[in-house]
Amino acid sequence: MHFDLADLRLFIHIAESPSLTQGAKRAFLSPAAASARIKALEAQFDTRLLYRDSRGVEVTPAGERLLQHARLIMRQVDYLKSEFTHYGSDSAGHIRIFANTTAVTEFLPEVLAGFLSERPGVTVDLQERLSRDIVRGVLDGTSDMGIIAGPVEASGLQVMHFSTDRLVLIVPADHPLAGQPSVNLSKTLAYQHIGLHEGSTLLSFLREHVERIGKTLSLRIQVSSFEAICRMVEAGVGIGIIPESAAVRHSRTMQLVSVALDEPWAIRERSILVRELEALPGVVRALIATLMPATPA
Repeated sequence: MHFDLADLRLFIHIAESPSLTQGAKRAFLSPAAASARIKALEAQFDTRLLYRDSRGVEVTPAGERLLQHARLIMRQVDYLKSEFTHYGSDSAGHIRIFANTTAVTEFLPEVLAGFLSERPGVTVDLQERLSRDIVRGVLDGTSDMGIIAGPVEASGLQVMHFSTDRLVLIVPADHPLAGQPSVNLSKTLAYQHIGLHEGSTLLSFLREHVERIGKTLSLRIQVSSFEAICRMVEAGVGIGIIPESAAVRHSRTMQLVSVALDEPWAIRERSILVRELEALPGVVRALIATLMPATPA
């Protein structure tokens, strides 16, 4: 086979775009030139990689497999450029992170603020994703590293535990559950909850456990942050389940009561996921080293 890296990058652009025209534009090629190169790539592999019609393109099963390998190859090329451009230093480079809701909203902003202030040449792409998408993103090379909470099924990845995440129930000071030492999930479902936005990892996690006990999670309102949940709870709109660290912080300025959740899943281990730690650029390894001791339990 005699395809070059430009062909692989073009294929990635097209596969991630709604059409061949858009993918070609991202690769700075004409649609005709892009089409010819994709046909040549298909001839090299002796299989169809894309379905083309008036609505755009769709990746075939063989194309999905190539896309996974192409992403990994291009990420390694980027790592190679970074290592030799900066001789493995952690002073410059780009990091893509897929993380759960708590990481994105609670502790990563503070950690990244300190990390980036010391490294003006570093940029970060931080994306909130569901747990399964975090694992998949690290596996296929879409993300440099992932941050996840709870049990991890990640064959082929290095899993590094770095702290513990506890979920608690927050209620107004005059709520019937405020005087309880602990409650189980089922007991909280008698009341309306304040939840995070659709697509958040915590909301998806809670819904899974509600479904397992055959009940329904009644959401009165959905908001975009733990602070907003706390404000709604303080106002008596409903109750909410959030990380203990967020409950402690917001209780300093709001009238809230935290109640322990009597559920085994309420305590979740936080982990960093990578494909191979030693193969990562110096800047990614430096961030991981910063996270390991810096994140509060």
